[in-house]
Amino acid sequence: MRILSFFAAAATALALGMSAQASPEFWKQEWPRTDFTNTSVENWVEVISGGPPKDGIPAITEPQFIEVAQENRIDGMEPVITLEIDGARPRAYPIRYLTWHEIVNDEVGGVPVAVTFCPLCNSAITFDRRVQGQVLTLGVSGKLRNSDMIMYDRETESWWQQAIGEGIVGELNGVELTQLPSWMESWDQYKARNPEGLVMAEPAWNRPYGQNPYRNYDSSKRPFLYSGEMPPHDIPALMRVVRVGDRAWPMDRLADEGVVEEAGVRLSWQKGQASALDAGTIAKGRDVGSVRVQNGAGEDLPHDVMFAFAFHAFWPDGTWMLAQ
Repeated sequence: MRILSFFAAAATALALGMSAQASPEFWKQEWPRTDFTNTSVENWVEVISGGPPKDGIPAITEPQFIEVAQENRIDGMEPVITLEIDGARPRAYPIRYLTWHEIVNDEVGGVPVAVTFCPLCNSAITFDRRVQGQVLTLGVSGKLRNSDMIMYDRETESWWQQAIGEGIVGELNGVELTQLPSWMESWDQYKARNPEGLVMAEPAWNRPYGQNPYRNYDSSKRPFLYSGEMPPHDIPALMRVVRVGDRAWPMDRLADEGVVEEAGVRLSWQKGQASALDAGTIAKGRDVGSVRVQNGAGEDLPHDVMFAFAFHAFWPDGTWMLAQ
């Protein structure tokens, strides 16, 4: 598992990745079923080991849920990923669990979903797992590209880039997963809106749930296991930005303005959510606020709250929505 000796093991992991000399041949022994000749990766230097092997970070399948009123472990400011699908009770997926598992394969309202969280990019995205007539089951490959988690599917062992939701190696290279509207907010914010909702129960794994193995990460000057360009406009690499499509709104702008309406999007910020990547205990993380992203009709839109360096890495020609 990644623990904050994870920083101590960083140099070793990076050295191992770089020793691959930018060749997929390095990974074939571990991934004999994956077709590395079918890939959109042009620069294999970007692909490195994050430390754990394939499934070393165990994804959750068929998670259990409890009533909101039954939950007593989670602090009010702790972040959760909220998923609301028509015809189903709202569900909250606590980051205290996703920090250690990164992917939850679930089914909500008849829709097979993958709720994902990449701590190194702060990227929390929910995908529809239906692709080309089959339902995929996603796992954690143990590999990173631009510091972002590479997922894989157990059906074809194709590799998927979490931040962009696209197959990058193997049979399903170039296929895009459908992103569903979900958002990060505090446990208190979720409970206030959904007192009759559900929350994912603690998984039956021996993990220090509630602890942050990436202490002080989001106040670092440089991202971990990343050698790409830094963001433009003097935006700090680990500034959170709200990505909608290929546009990114810096979180400090949203915190200053409260509500921003432009480019057909309404972004509303409110205080009350702890950073999952600050203090050693998630509940004690500094307040980074929550953002809701909707269109003019008040419908929730797919989006991501990620670090600025990751947006720049995957959307180098993206638009930065800066204050006027």
